[in-house]
Amino acid sequence: MTKLALLILFVAETAFTYWLRYINLEHLKQQGATVPAGFEDALDEEKLRASTAYTFDSSRLGLWESLFDNLLLIVFLFGGALTIYDPFVVGLTSQLIANGVCFFLILVWLQTLLGIPFDLYGTFRIEARYGFNTTTVRLWCTDFLKSQAIGTLLLMVLMGAAFWLIQWSPDRWWIWVWSFMAVFSLFMMFISPYVIEPLFNKFEPVTEAGLEDDIRVMMEKAGLKVGRVMQMDASRRSKHSNAYFTGIGKVKRIVLYDTLIKQMSHGEIVAVLAHEIGHWKKGHVWKRLLWAEVMALIGSWVSFQLLHWPGLPGILGLPETISLPARMVVVGFIASLALFPLTPFSAWRSRCHEWEADRFAADLTGRPRDLASAMVKLSVENLSNLFPHALYAAFYYSHPPAVERVRVLREWADESER
Repeated sequence: MTKLALLILFVAETAFTYWLRYINLEHLKQQGATVPAGFEDALDEEKLRASTAYTFDSSRLGLWESLFDNLLLIVFLFGGALTIYDPFVVGLTSQLIANGVCFFLILVWLQTLLGIPFDLYGTFRIEARYGFNTTTVRLWCTDFLKSQAIGTLLLMVLMGAAFWLIQWSPDRWWIWVWSFMAVFSLFMMFISPYVIEPLFNKFEPVTEAGLEDDIRVMMEKAGLKVGRVMQMDASRRSKHSNAYFTGIGKVKRIVLYDTLIKQMSHGEIVAVLAHEIGHWKKGHVWKRLLWAEVMALIGSWVSFQLLHWPGLPGILGLPETISLPARMVVVGFIASLALFPLTPFSAWRSRCHEWEADRFAADLTGRPRDLASAMVKLSVENLSNLFPHALYAAFYYSHPPAVERVRVLREWADESER
């Protein structure tokens, strides 16, 4: 009965996510024929139709991929595939560490291989259809092989260390595993900007004439030393534009896509940078990191308790003799069901941080209209959905919907001018 109840719960949660997709697309179908306020100068009817079509095509691909993944999960956990796979891996080696690494490594490889058709279709059909894709088959293959090599190495380190700690301290491994994962996460945040990211993209100081001086003035006003503001050759792979911050401490830096630099004025770029600096000044990086580690610590302790519970395999109708890695898969599945209701809370926290960063940028530059204009260009150039359903946005959006964001920024501008 427990197995059936978990299956019903999984199907119910999955059906709810599909319903959210449906009402989101229906809302777009009903509202997406009118250019929203604030976008009149940047968006014509042709571009609006392209935005709507792009959203539908991307959503359909995401839906088919989700259906495929969920079907595989049901077969693996409820259809008996796990009871075949587990003895196969155990037969390869009886050593706990080697067994754990092989168990998850093979699973990840299989999942990656099965996902290749969706990635290829998304890149070379949908992204190309709407003029975004600039990557070549050769570059795609090179990126794929690099990412798989790096992912395999990191997974081997993480799983090998975790199972070694479990073997070394069977009664208190949950605290040691959590500690190692926390330290490793910080280590990766330090080395990623200088070791991993350059393997895929070329980074160099901003070369736009006059922009460096504008950036220096703004950063000094924010009370920051002129740090590393880099531009990235994103145009080698896509015409999508964006900006992000990476690293922590002395290795933190802001990265601008070269496509974004070409699309925006200096004032708009400075406004985007001010927004990213707002995340630093408001402590969002550390707040998110702290929240993640607290949740991870709780999850590690709960996992420890469940993995030592003799009845764990039985809730999915599995034999009690399944291996520790197989038990971990069961715990992970239960955790995904239990944490699903927290999805809108996480999205809400992220949106709050984005509003705070917007407010900081508006106050720092004194030009909220520049940030509003930048948001308009980002949304239009990326063919973003300008008409998300309110419930869908509340559940999934990590950033405020673009139309609402632009409206508020322009209201702030009106207030400052008055």
